Amino acid sequence: MAVTKEDVMEFISNMSVLELSEMVKEFEEKFGVSAQATVVAAAGAGDIAAAADEQTEFNVVLTATGDKKINVIKVVREVTGLGLKEAKDATENTPSVIKEGASKEEAEEIKKKFEEAGATCELK
Repeated sequence: MAVTKEDVMEFISNMSVLELSEMVKEFEEKFGVSAQATVVAAAGAGDIAAAADEQTEFNVVLTATGDKKINVIKVVREVTGLGLKEAKDATENTPSVIKEGASKEEAEEIKKKFEEAGATCELK
């Protein structure tokens, strides 16, 4: 017998607020997600457009390894914590995303490390 969405909703609707709160915490821990809603403050259209133009999270994309492949592999391992094989694969299969959701400062620092190692990378 399969459990339907309606069965789940019925079960949840009969829970107390405390039970539901505990269940949400367990979901967050088990699946590594957050139940916090994204709230957009009521603002003028100009404020929203300005906020959309300013990027706060960047992806560091390795576009070319260059001549010093071993040095680039070392930087990939340092930045990501990957093992040797995974870091080697990431440097050989360019373009590859090395770091997702990095702050601007962190992304610039990572880019600088790659450039010092002889690689080429982009921030997206």
